[in-house]
Amino acid sequence: MSFQFAYLAGLMPNLAVAALVNLRLSAMIIVLALIGGTALTILRSLKIRPVNALIAFLISFIRGTPLLIQIFLFYYVLPAIGLDLSPTVAGVAAIALNSSIFISETMRGALITLDPGQIEAATALSLPRHLVWAKVILPQLFRRVLPVLVNEATIVVKGTALLSVITVVDVLRTAQQIASASYRPFETLIGAALVFLAINLTISLLGRRIEGRFAVQRA
Repeated sequence: MSFQFAYLAGLMPNLAVAALVNLRLSAMIIVLALIGGTALTILRSLKIRPVNALIAFLISFIRGTPLLIQIFLFYYVLPAIGLDLSPTVAGVAAIALNSSIFISETMRGALITLDPGQIEAATALSLPRHLVWAKVILPQLFRRVLPVLVNEATIVVKGTALLSVITVVDVLRTAQQIASASYRPFETLIGAALVFLAINLTISLLGRRIEGRFAVQRA
């Protein structure tokens, strides 16, 4: 069966519409992951032993297991203890937790590089701890980890394709449905790949522009 560019072009509109699902889920996941990663970073900085031990175990589990298994745990295992989540909610929660861990690790590494003098000066001015974080620490942290956050955003977008295995109708599942009906998997999967490539190239380009603006402000 020969590759047909005309067929590929014809199915791209359907895949583009399905991509809106991936974009919506990715946006929710990234926001939740930023909140979760920031919260974990602050919690770990408090150096409460039981809390840090629990976070350390969670980090080890998330980093040591495949994302697909984590999605299955949220979708198939949590209902056994009374948490019956929809495919979308389970998928978003699983990927957001996974991304939160990696963002927290990145922010923790960047936190060590900050000038302690600024934090000491803010503390000497009797600023409340939450204001020290909000006004002094976090703005600098986010600037330093921006390239990693952009990369994490592309990973999240690609990760949403895994949600097709728990019946979320996204780009990949739409491509699979079209391939099953047309018996042309080559063009449909190439189309799905092109959609994800276009999304991630756009994210990377926007990330570079934001980095450029921050560089100009620092100059």
